[in-house]
Amino acid sequence: MTIVLVRYCEIGLKSTPVRRRFESILKDNMLTMLAADGIEAFITFADARYYIETEDIEGCVRSVKKVFGIGSLSVAEVCSSDMQDICDTAADYSVGRISEGQSFAVKARREGSQPYTSMDVGREAGSAIFIRNEDKGIKVDLKEPDKTIYVEVRNNKAYIFDEYIACPGGLPLGSQGRVIAESYDKRGTVSAWMMMKRGCRALVVGNHDIDLLRRYDPTLRVIEPSSTETQKEILGVVKGTSLKDLDSVDVTKHSVPVYFPTIGMDDKEVDSLYDSIVESEF
Repeated sequence: MTIVLVRYCEIGLKSTPVRRRFESILKDNMLTMLAADGIEAFITFADARYYIETEDIEGCVRSVKKVFGIGSLSVAEVCSSDMQDICDTAADYSVGRISEGQSFAVKARREGSQPYTSMDVGREAGSAIFIRNEDKGIKVDLKEPDKTIYVEVRNNKAYIFDEYIACPGGLPLGSQGRVIAESYDKRGTVSAWMMMKRGCRALVVGNHDIDLLRRYDPTLRVIEPSSTETQKEILGVVKGTSLKDLDSVDVTKHSVPVYFPTIGMDDKEVDSLYDSIVESEF
């Protein structure tokens, strides 16, 4: 069976009560994103990992990789934690993924009380892969392999994959309250995105690249400048202001803190981050 294996990042640093709350928010955010993208999926959680079952793996990956709080994900084949099953599944998985004459390595990790070590998994699975592809003239290279196959054993199951897909990371959207974000230009859009990455749900003033921000928050709201005063439970105002323009900002007219996420970035850095956001390359 093929599943999408999801890992979070900063959430793991939190205390147990906070971590559990953030884990719940993150799952809800994934379900919201999948629903907005029209992807049917079932999500389970155990041992600091989310496991997504769906018939549309590619669509699921495109959808979930936009969710703040996720550090990385992998498309993985699932088998039991029995060593022979791991070896057979890894050997099958490698067919077509290791080309003629390439070198490869197996990197294994495990959690649980299995009667073997991570080194045992790497050695045995690597041997099975080598035998299955021996006719291609492949070789083992543990330092700089052309292809790496990962085996992650967790309790009674094992997950086999060959790629870590980068995601935006940060904290789950909505876990840090709400802010008003001004998005009148590229710097404003990047500033709003950066605060969203820190877990803030943004109410956006302005119309620059709203669709881009909504890609990361399907529930994003755009409000009129005149309605900012009536918004309740707002923790701050976010402005896309550069250092050279800081003197023109009157922070005293706001009753909440004012944040300048890109103030330490020059225009080239803002452009680079903006392009990464557009292309989903973090």
